[in-house]
Amino acid sequence: MSDTISPCPKCKSEFTYQDQDLMICSQCFHEWDPAEENLESESTIKVLDSNGNELKDGDSVIVIKDLPVKGAPKPIKAGTKVKNIHLSDGDHNISCKIDGFGSMALKSEFVKKA
Repeated sequence: MSDTISPCPKCKSEFTYQDQDLMICSQCFHEWDPAEENLESESTIKVLDSNGNELKDGDSVIVIKDLPVKGAPKPIKAGTKVKNIHLSDGDHNISCKIDGFGSMALKSEFVKKA
């Protein structure tokens, strides 16, 4: 039995207990395997838009302000819809293709979920 008690991933309650290999929440009765939870949390990237909504691969987003592009004569205009985004690590955490500009990397703080 492990000495650390992990909170429930569903309701965030601290009142959990271990039953063989599973952890069980006494508040919402959610059961989970803490070993699988650690593997999932390491492999997933959590990216939030400007409103705090979680973004996922394949989502569509809308640019919320004009964004200047190096080497381009005009900026990406506010209101431009970008389809089929891909999430990545780093400062510019959204990879996408924008009509008229090609492949781009955007910061999630300048987009909102469509």
